[in-house]
Amino acid sequence: MEKLNIETWNRRQHFEFFNTFQDPFFAVTAPMDVTKAHDFAKASGNSFFAVYLHDCMKAINAVEPFRYRIENDNEVVIHDKIHASATIIRPDNTFGFSFIDYDEDFEVFKENIAKEKERILNTDDLFPPKNTEDCVFASALPWVHFTGHKEPFHGKKESVPRFAFSKMEVVDNKKIMTVSVSVNHALMDG
Repeated sequence: MEKLNIETWNRRQHFEFFNTFQDPFFAVTAPMDVTKAHDFAKASGNSFFAVYLHDCMKAINAVEPFRYRIENDNEVVIHDKIHASATIIRPDNTFGFSFIDYDEDFEVFKENIAKEKERILNTDDLFPPKNTEDCVFASALPWVHFTGHKEPFHGKKESVPRFAFSKMEVVDNKKIMTVSVSVNHALMDG
């Protein structure tokens, strides 16, 4: 992790402006063609969730602003790696927040998902033992197709991006999943 020099950052004025907002987040919701990912998951016997979450995390880690976080209200740090904090449902219809360590190797990432799922299914804890901001929040709503999405905020200054994944639908022979991305505008633009 390194500290970003705000004084020389070309987005300094943007950061200073949006960092004063009570809710500086903006969101984009768009349909994504997930045909290849779904077909790969089905052919390989892997969970579609694991495949699309790994693909998403790979993309997030490749885009530097997704690794920015605000600390102490006005410092920006750049994390070396971003992990996934996905919501995992239990059989009793409650859920737990996970902290899935990201790894470029899909097999390792898949094992990390399995460990977190096992932990959540065997506890009633809402929060994971590791609960840091070097992650993105991810929600899956596979039973509903949506065209917009809003995540709750608890009032303190936040900078962790949020992702939501909808039900997959077949449209014109393509498998389409809506993805909502919500980010802090002080840290990144569209």
